[in-house]
Amino acid sequence: MHNYPIIQDRKIRVAVVGCGRISKNHFGSIDKHAADVELVAVCDTDAQVLDQHARAHGVPGYRSLEQLLATETLDLAILCTPSGLHAEQAILAAKAGVHVMTEKPMATRWQDGVRMVRACDEAGVRLFVVKQNRRNRTLQLLKRAVDEKRFGRIHMVHLNVFWARPQSYYDQAKWRGTWEFDGGAFMNQASHYVDLLDWLIGPVEQVQCMVSTSRDIEVEDTGVLNVKWRNGALGSMSVTMLTYPKNLEGSITILGEKGSVRVGGVAVNDIQLWEFAEPRDYDAQISEANYETASVYGFGHPLYYKNVVDVMRGAAEPETDGREGLKSLEIIIAAYLSARDARTVSLPLEF
Repeated sequence: MHNYPIIQDRKIRVAVVGCGRISKNHFGSIDKHAADVELVAVCDTDAQVLDQHARAHGVPGYRSLEQLLATETLDLAILCTPSGLHAEQAILAAKAGVHVMTEKPMATRWQDGVRMVRACDEAGVRLFVVKQNRRNRTLQLLKRAVDEKRFGRIHMVHLNVFWARPQSYYDQAKWRGTWEFDGGAFMNQASHYVDLLDWLIGPVEQVQCMVSTSRDIEVEDTGVLNVKWRNGALGSMSVTMLTYPKNLEGSITILGEKGSVRVGGVAVNDIQLWEFAEPRDYDAQISEANYETASVYGFGHPLYYKNVVDVMRGAAEPETDGREGLKSLEIIIAAYLSARDARTVSLPLEF
């Protein structure tokens, strides 16, 4: 494994690439970590958007990543671009010796994800994949309960993502709703929930998926997924972007031999059931962990950045690196193969 360079006596120099919908969470996180992180440039292909952000943040703006990498001295490139562009941009940055943070999903194709990991390995730079939902207090408590084996054997797991994305959402940009650049409800909107299948429960053995499309887009806006885990647990996931009139819930239910938990709310922000055979001291924190969320993104981005800063300072290991990012991408690609061919798909996709 690599000996990555450690940045200790100065701020970490970052650039935000892509100034669209999710970028504000990144600008906000950079502000919160201003003692450790310095924004040195922004990049966007839209001249008007670029100018607006360059002025707002008082940094130079670049129309292309190549130009940015050639001009600025950077430690970390933060990719907030359409998902299908992540692979080429990550590889460009890696070749320039720059660490990479990419929004989810890390790529829209399995081989692209693998190429990203390889390129960053070869260049000796880090690849961070944003999974900010893992930092939600509700999910941190749930992860702790799973890790402490409080459920005993897990029998059944179910996730719902019942959200609303009208046609106007997909019409915001040409790349939205395409296979190449975006991916559908599983790949894009619900990818943080797919991530929970592996992160919480463990390696997935088999998936069966069916999808449908009602909006005027290439990809699915609705889908169901059956899952069998290697540990014997069975589960399912129901996802739709067609909920009327607004987001209804993002939930996970876990039923085990010695415990039952349901975390609901709009975005797994409300622990609604927490029953275990053996109590623990932190069970009292359950009601405190529930929080109001104005957005499905939750409050995880600044917490995610904290880990990235600690890693770059040599004080921590990455919570979600490229290899961790590949796990949820693999499940999504397996689901798409299953839906396309009407068959059960076994994991791993390759050895």
